[in-house]
Amino acid sequence: MKLNCDLGESYGAWQMGQDEQVMPLIDMANVACGFHAGDTSVMRQTVALAARHGVAIGAHPSYHDIAGFGRRSIPHSPDEIEALMLYQLGALDGICRAEGLKLSYVKPHGALNNDMMRDMSTLEAVMAAIHKYDSSLPLMLPVTVNHDRHKKLAAYVGIPVLLEAFADRAYDDEGQLVSRRLPGAVHQSVDKIVDQAISFANKGGVQSTSGQWLDLPADSLCVHGDTEGALAAIRHIRDALQNPKA
Repeated sequence: MKLNCDLGESYGAWQMGQDEQVMPLIDMANVACGFHAGDTSVMRQTVALAARHGVAIGAHPSYHDIAGFGRRSIPHSPDEIEALMLYQLGALDGICRAEGLKLSYVKPHGALNNDMMRDMSTLEAVMAAIHKYDSSLPLMLPVTVNHDRHKKLAAYVGIPVLLEAFADRAYDDEGQLVSRRLPGAVHQSVDKIVDQAISFANKGGVQSTSGQWLDLPADSLCVHGDTEGALAAIRHIRDALQNPKA
């Protein structure tokens, strides 16, 4: 089970996250592309940091929403979705190429990610943009009970898929993340976060908030590096996955 984390989210004088400490512990870095966070210097620094630690670089595009950190849903036509995706992929890919590297995958951020999981036309537009840019790039999207349908759509469009699970988020009975507006949506206990990570890695699923078992086969596990106790949680998850009998 590979660990991924959202990084490169500082902006100018505003510092966010613990990128230097988190990067050595993960396998995949979702790098902000300037629309919700990150700027040109931060993007380049993050790419260089990933390279030093042998971490795969993924584009983390979003709606153009710096003030809202990309968490506000903004209406777009499919053509506009494609354009904003292409713009951000090209920006990060250009920095990667300048450093002798390349993009490995694409993971939409925030409201764009949520919207594509609720609205098929948005998902199709995201997939179409990736296919037009580089059809070999996988789309990382949250695993739900509809993962087979999402994989079939990606195959029809002609791109690979990576299914992602979350160690620190609660799931409802449909395999969707519980809204952050609701209590208990984000796990705070390190033990609970580690247990959920192990459940995904070893059992291919997790229990919903109502206690229902969900078969959610994931390729990658998202860990967050910007919350209280995040670094300790990531270290515990890494240790648990590397030493399952410990």
